[in-house]
Amino acid sequence: MFATDEWDEIEKILKKYIGEYYEIAETAEKVYIGSDFPDEFTHSKYTKVIRGANKKAKANTITAIGELIQIADNKAELPDYNGKHGNKAKNGWYRYDTRFGIPVYSELGEIERYNIFRARMLIRCDEKNKLYLYDIVQIKKETSTPLE
Repeated sequence: MFATDEWDEIEKILKKYIGEYYEIAETAEKVYIGSDFPDEFTHSKYTKVIRGANKKAKANTITAIGELIQIADNKAELPDYNGKHGNKAKNGWYRYDTRFGIPVYSELGEIERYNIFRARMLIRCDEKNKLYLYDIVQIKKETSTPLE
């Protein structure tokens, strides 16, 4: 588990993913990890404003990047407004929903339960229609009511 003050270390770890790709099970699309992902993930506007459990959750997603991509669903397509990202997102953006769990441990060090989070993955589509993971945003803890 990572503390939220370790963003430089997290960026170093994410650089090891560069060049890898993972396939979204629902759409069979390949999503690559580009050289811009580690910096955007750790230094984006979103990363700078999130706090508390959501910030800790984002930091800990790095151990499951491939799985988060593989289970992504609910695809939405958006243009690259005002050409802000140039050829890096020449063919627009995709947003996918994903989810993950973070274990909550008892005082004895045993897993008591999992806190479940939902998030959106931002994926850019370059001039060659190749998809690249850009950031993970809108992280929210799911709230549920236990069954009686």
